[in-house]
Amino acid sequence: MRKWILAVAMIAAVPVAANAADAEAGKTVFNKCKACHKVDKNAVGPHLGGVVGRKAASVPDYNYSAALKKSGITWDEASLDKWLQGPSKDVPGTKMIFPGLKEQADRDNLIAYLKTLKAP
Repeated sequence: MRKWILAVAMIAAVPVAANAADAEAGKTVFNKCKACHKVDKNAVGPHLGGVVGRKAASVPDYNYSAALKKSGITWDEASLDKWLQGPSKDVPGTKMIFPGLKEQADRDNLIAYLKTLKAP
């Protein structure tokens, strides 16, 4: 019995490596975004080049919803993760009609990819 308890304690003490976000996998997830977003120019949605670190509703020549303009969001990992779970839940009244990404790994990977994009 003592050996069994010791073995369980040793297993519990081993740190589990967190899955690192994968920008290449995120590039694949971005295919779900391409219907509305481009990296380098506005389309149905605003361009996403340089989105990480940018204030929401700040891309010139794009007509944002009043709700997003008033949101006060600056796009960082946490705010993007919340947004990507369901934009209309995060900011009611947004024009973005997207059901969200249910899988945490998809959101993490997409955010890792978005972090690689430079502003046009």
